[in-house]
Amino acid sequence: MTLTMETPVVRQSQEALQIKGFEYIEFYVGNAHQATHFYRTMYGFKPTAYAGPETGSRERVSYLLEQGDIRLLLTSGLSSRSPIAQHVYSHGDGVKDIAFQVRDAVSAFEWTVKRGARPVHEPTITEEGNNYSIRASIETFGDTVHTFIQRESLDDDAVPSSRNLPHFVPLQTPPPVAMTGLNSVDHVAISVPQGELDKWVEFYREVMGFYQSHQEDVSTEYSAMNSKVVQSANDCIKFPIVEPAPGKRKSQVQEHLEFYGGAGVQHLAFLTDGIIDAVRKLRSNGNEFLRTPDSYYGMLQDRVHSIDEDLAMLRGLNILVDRDKWGYLMQIFTKPVQCRPTVFFEIIQRKLAKGFGAGNIKALFEANEREQALRGNL
Repeated sequence: MTLTMETPVVRQSQEALQIKGFEYIEFYVGNAHQATHFYRTMYGFKPTAYAGPETGSRERVSYLLEQGDIRLLLTSGLSSRSPIAQHVYSHGDGVKDIAFQVRDAVSAFEWTVKRGARPVHEPTITEEGNNYSIRASIETFGDTVHTFIQRESLDDDAVPSSRNLPHFVPLQTPPPVAMTGLNSVDHVAISVPQGELDKWVEFYREVMGFYQSHQEDVSTEYSAMNSKVVQSANDCIKFPIVEPAPGKRKSQVQEHLEFYGGAGVQHLAFLTDGIIDAVRKLRSNGNEFLRTPDSYYGMLQDRVHSIDEDLAMLRGLNILVDRDKWGYLMQIFTKPVQCRPTVFFEIIQRKLAKGFGAGNIKALFEANEREQALRGNL
């Protein structure tokens, strides 16, 4: 069963943070060179900047990849003693930093620390020509951090592709890329251990000034999870937070926690304006998606009513559809993108809908259980 609740919105003042959106999402990976090739060829991300020993970065190698408004940082350590290498050893390739664009990084840092956040990096300034940035970081769930980034320019021209990141230089001759139509980060889903859901909802409410927008509890014959969604006051940042709930067997959330080694980012959701075309391109690039049983589509029209897209086409691509009081959305989920069954991606298109596919979560859970059974982890 799936229990969905829309929590009354209580928006706190966000004057201190003034988040403008995601600046980047940084993955710590075992091999940044190879990971860059993977995200370029499989997902259509364009490498635009590089940092490494040649640019003065003595302990790490990083690539900045972009598509639409999405910016991914892929970072590897250059020593087995590196904290980056230790992170990869503990978690596999995973998200280390969810960075935000803010109007005032110093105020954001001081405000969150005053309200209970643990500081990681004090505000620092990076200059590049007529441009500069101010950066500061705090701890969040697991080994993940949030970095506040304020970018300023003394020139009216656009900020260069290196985006004022320390030691980064723009790539002059990046390899060719066939983009797949991914436009922006819709949301970032977070897995936390059982019993910690409310703790982290409270963290984002009290420390970050977010509000809770949704609550969803899901159970199947074998497993269950609890979920709540927190969002920034201007709705540009959305974090569904999930925890495992008691069930007959191990849930996909518990599997993620065990293989990741604790709380962490479970999946990123990429927004597109044309999910059918995007999924076709992603499939042709070799991406694998979770399969949905044909029975799901038998009752779909009765549940979501009239939609613009051809239902047979959605069925052929295994794209899910859900409707809320504002509109409808379409979504599909990849299989894990590395050997450990941890991080995966969601592709989503919204037709005015503001929810997260509550009507599809049970179908997703059951699809994941089939994959878990194949891995021997159910």
